[in-house]
Amino acid sequence: MSVHRPFRATDLFKFNHINLDLWTETYGINFYLSYLARWPDLCSVQESPNGRMMGYMLGKAEGAGLEWHGHVTALSVAPEYRRLGLARKMMSHLEQVSDESYRAFFVDLYVRCTNNIAIGMYEGLGYSVFRRVREYYGSLGLGRTAQDEEDAFDMRKPLSRDPMRRSVRTNGREIVVSAHDVS
Repeated sequence: MSVHRPFRATDLFKFNHINLDLWTETYGINFYLSYLARWPDLCSVQESPNGRMMGYMLGKAEGAGLEWHGHVTALSVAPEYRRLGLARKMMSHLEQVSDESYRAFFVDLYVRCTNNIAIGMYEGLGYSVFRRVREYYGSLGLGRTAQDEEDAFDMRKPLSRDPMRRSVRTNGREIVVSAHDVS
């Protein structure tokens, strides 16, 4: 059994074991605090009964007009707690808040094109590839000469405000854009 609750500033001292994961993007403390201050209802954690952090999510609302959407900035579950439905629970919460409180048209996220497990999970949750973003993920700290930039899939899921599904497309894997073309 786990508890799904809002992310608190003090959780920043408890999530290093989650951030050590290869697939998890990490940020500076000011980045996390800005999310907690601006979008506290889109930031959550899964916690074990003994208080150990099992996973966390950071989200935000952004865009304008028909591009107004919820965005999953970070979703990570500690390896020992994967395959328990924790990510699904946190995604469901973000989708519900994006739909009901922010009246967003869709939710989007970026995922490494090589992260097949995550892509499969997101597809199982109703997300589809909207486009491929070239070299979205940087050089992983190996310097400018390193050739390890990695593409991302921009995946989207329409919400109730988009009944015609205008925010998604069926041929998203064929649409390729530069990282400079996305905000």
